[in-house]
Formats: sequence, structure tokens, C-alpha cells
Amino acid sequence: MPIPYKDRSEPAELVIYRLLNERMNLMEKDKKNFINLQKGFEGEKLFDHWTEALQSNCLVINDLLLNYKGNTFQLDSTLIFQDTIYLFEVKNFEGDHLYDSGSERLYLLPDSEVNNPLIQLKRSESLFRQLLQSLGYIFSIKAFVVFINQDFTMYNTPPKTPFIFSSQMKRFFNKLNAIGIPKLNEKHKKLGDKLISLHMDNFPYKKIPTYNFHQLGKGITCENCHSFNLCIEGYTVYCEDCGYRGKFADAVLRSVREFRILFPEEKITTNVIYEWCNMVESKKRIRTVLQKKYKKVGVKNNTYYV
Repeated sequence: MPIPYKDRSEPAELVIYRLLNERMNLMEKDKKNFINLQKGFEGEKLFDHWTEALQSNCLVINDLLLNYKGNTFQLDSTLIFQDTIYLFEVKNFEGDHLYDSGSERLYLLPDSEVNNPLIQLKRSESLFRQLLQSLGYIFSIKAFVVFINQDFTMYNTPPKTPFIFSSQMKRFFNKLNAIGIPKLNEKHKKLGDKLISLHMDNFPYKKIPTYNFHQLGKGITCENCHSFNLCIEGYTVYCEDCGYRGKFADAVLRSVREFRILFPEEKITTNVIYEWCNMVESKKRIRTVLQKKYKKVGVKNNTYYV
């Protein structure tokens, strides 16, 4: 059975984009980046359904961002078996594509060139192999690009190209299941722990649009449908769009978490959160929620919460 060594979580960059999309009008290029990030994450989650259903023994490590000698590379999914490590680059492309094996170029028909994920995969595989060797590990490495979307077609693909299409997923995972259940030992677990320790959590984002506090819409959003159309009814909040009900305190704390994601360097104060929520009748109610959840630092006008 697969051992989930590192679960997949929504990328921080996507979280920021989603929060900004709720509170400002994104430029067209930023909307495109947001949609691409969203589609990419959805594709990776679809791939996770396959790895979670594996019957063979392996370690499953998702979303590794690693660096070797100043070269950063990302691995969507890494499966560590007894003697072999499988690397997967997952793509959620749609539509009809043409592969030019001579130039290794990929086109969305009729004539729009798109990034060829095979080039990225080869780079990641090479850097990963070098990293393993530097750590003293020797494994066979097999790397694949997975086109997970059923509405994706590629023409002129050479048979030996390391691509896995949606229609081939069942056969491919049947082969992995045929590996059986050899035991993984301490060596495998140490490697898994080492890779996770090398994962870079705080890598700077390249595509996040610029924004500031004053240009973002203020208010508490619905936890269910993300609408701003909430009403406060005593100790609960009610969404007039979808009918969702939740606790008032939870809604405020969720807004605080969102503020912290968007403005990690700013202090959490009663005044700031009161303005951020923009629908609470008094600062006292905000202060009460903050005092129950966070530690108070400072006095009077210099008070903030951590």
C-alpha cells in the first residue's frame, strides 16, 4: 500500500490569487495565470486519485520544490519503490495538440506554440539524479509527463516518448500494481525524510500581481460560495446568496487568516481587522474575538495580536 509521505495542499500562490480575485479586478494576464494555476492544481488532484489507489508498497511525496547547486526544480509527484523512483510532471492541458519530434516543440492547433513539459521533465530528472548521487543514493529513475485531461489529444507522438495519456492511466497503474508489495526499509524512509527536509516552502512567487490594502475590497466573504453578501445575526453570519450559516467568530478569524496571507508583514490590530471586515457594528466585537484566539502584545494604541 502507498505511504503518503507528503500530502498535496493548495499552492500558496494559488491561494493568494484566489483571495485577490475575490477582492479586486485582476488584469487579463493575471486572470489567465489564476486560471492556469487553478487548472494545474485540479489536474494534480485527479492524479492523486490514482496514486492513492495503488496496491504496491511505495512512498508518495507530492509537490517537492528542490534546489541543486543553485538550480531550482519542481516535482509534482514522486513515488519511491524498492529499487526505482518514478517522477511525474502532471499537465491538465485541453484540446488538440501537435508534437514536432524534430524540434521538440508542442503546438495547440492550429498554430499556437505552448511550453513542452518534456523539456522541463528532462531538466528535473537530471537535477534530481545529481541530487540523489550527492546524497549517496543509487536508484533507477523513470520520469513521465502525465496528460491527465480526457479532453486532450496529441498528434504525431513518437511511441517511446515518456508521455502518459488519460486513456493509458489504468494500464500504467496496473503495471505499478504488478510490482507487488516488497518491503521498504529504513533507507527508503530516510530518503523520504531527507527530500521533505530539502523542500523549499518559502520560494518567492514570480507572477503575483502587485496590490495594497486600500485597493482591495473589504468585507467578510462566505466560507461556502465566497460571496460578500453576508449578514450578521447575533452570533452567526448568514449568506444571502447561498444560504450558508456559520459562527460570527469563525468568520472573523477566517478573515484574519486571509489578511495574514495577503499582508504577512502587517500587524494584526483591532482597527485594521475592523476595517478589513467592514461589516461589524463595533470594534469591541472584533477585539473580543481577537483576544480569545490570539495573544495580546503592547498597551493602549500600540496593542496588536500574535
